This record gives sequence, C-alpha cells and structure tokens, in this order.
Amino acid sequence: MASAEGGPVRAARRRQTVVAYLFLTPTLLFFTVFLALPLLFAVLLSQSRWAGFDLTDIDPVGLDNFTDLFAGGSTFLTPILTNTLLYAIGTVAIALSGSLLVANCINNLRFQGLWRTLYFLPIVTTVVAVGNVWKYMYEPGGLINGVLNGLGMPSFAFLQDPDTALPSVVVVQAWASIGTAILILTAGLKSIPEVYYEAAELDGADKFTLFRKITLPLLRPSLLFVCITQFITGLQSFALINVMTGDGGPGDATNVAALEMYQQAFQYGDWGLAGAAAFVLFLVIAVSTVVQLWLFRRKGAEA
Repeated sequence: MASAEGGPVRAARRRQTVVAYLFLTPTLLFFTVFLALPLLFAVLLSQSRWAGFDLTDIDPVGLDNFTDLFAGGSTFLTPILTNTLLYAIGTVAIALSGSLLVANCINNLRFQGLWRTLYFLPIVTTVVAVGNVWKYMYEPGGLINGVLNGLGMPSFAFLQDPDTALPSVVVVQAWASIGTAILILTAGLKSIPEVYYEAAELDGADKFTLFRKITLPLLRPSLLFVCITQFITGLQSFALINVMTGDGGPGDATNVAALEMYQQAFQYGDWGLAGAAAFVLFLVIAVSTVVQLWLFRRKGAEA
C-alpha cells in the first residue's frame, strides 16, 4: 500500500518542482545574463589583452595584467588602491557617526517621519546634480569659501589641492548617503524595547550609560548592515568622483579603483587591465566584508 501511494506522491512532488523552477526561470535568466556571464567574461578579460568590440582579438596573456598592476612603476597600489580604501573608510566613519547621532536625535523628536524624509532627500537626487552643486560650493568664490572669508579665514582650493581634494569628496559622499543610514538606524532604535531603558533608569543610569550599555549593543545588527553597505558603496564609488574631479585629479589625488577601471577600458582601450583591476577590487570587497562580519560577531552581533 505504501509503495502504491508513493508513486503519486513522488509524481506530485516532481510537478511541484517543475512549476517552482518555471516560476524561478525569469529570475535565473536575469542573474545568468547580468551577473554570471559578465563575471565569467571579466575573469576572461583579466587574463587577456583586448582593445574592445571585436571578440576575435582577445589575446590570452595569463597573469601579465595582474603583474602590470603591481609592477614597480604602477600607480594602482599607491595611490589608487590606497585612495579607494581611504575613501571608503572616511565615508563609513563620517556617515556612520553622523547617522547614529542624527537617528538618536530624531528618535526623541516629534514629527519623526518629516525629519527622516528631509534627511532622505539627497538619496533621491542624482549623483550628477549632487556633485555639481558641491563642486560649485567648493570653488574659491563659492559658498563655503564665502562663509570662511566672512569668518576672517582665507579661501581654500578644496578640489584643486592634492591634500584636500580626497577628503572634500569623502564629505560629499558621506552627506549624500547618510539618509539611508538614518532610516535603518531609526528602525533599529524603534525595535529596542522601552522596558530596558526604564529598568536602567530605575537603577540610576544616566543617558550616556543608557546609550553605551543598551542602545549600542542592541543596535549592532543595524550598525553592521550600515557599515558593510556603506563600505562597499565607498569601494565602488565612481560617478561622484568623476563629476567633481574629472579624471581623478589633481594628479591621482582622487583617483580610485572604479575610476581607473573606467579610464583603462574606455579611454586607453585596455580592457584586460581594467578586468584585472575589477577582479582585484572584487577581492578587496569580499575580504573587507568577511573581516567586518568577523569583527561584529566577535563582539556578539548576530549577523
């Protein structure tokens, strides 16, 4: 009897499996066409010489592109990859600390939805618009230098000075991305039960102790998500730097890995070197993400 019933059951399960894969087919095709195939093609290009357009001109060269990236006279490791890491770290530091402060303030205000909306507005603004507005604000005759002059301070060549160009763009990137972090952190703050704060206040805890002993530990999952996503965004940044500094100038002061990949591929026609740089950037993102997950888990966060 069991074997007689087993046939129809297995047939029903097979039909369910077929129907499930039919529903998954559009998604699987999308990821195959726009993720798997480009990834495989990038791996192929990283080990080839190719000027673009004609696939028959692809010339395998093994690991020569990676050797060229890290050769003695190459600028990829220093300053390009160094700039990329500094850009990402600076963006995370400013955006995370700023969003945590603002989220705590919003959590204690009325009309919280209005404040979250106002801080989220830069996210829906195009990168080109944000970059151009800040670019003009940074000009010697712009708003920021006008304020500094009004305070009796000299003007600064923010985007023209190699020492200040990268930090200036980092500030804009952090400002533009702080809205998303605020939304995530305010949601995390709302999920913390008020009973914890009430019990701690009955024991005489002050606001700083409440923040350090209750808010931060229980907010770690949200902080982990914000930290990882902001860091990945910083490592992949290209458009804002391209709008504000053009080719990563002055010199290579603001040149980052994504911008270098674009220049190698579309300006110099060296798609192989661009593919190798993309593969290195992928490894940097993967390693940095694993390190952040390990650090947060070591401190007790549930990732």
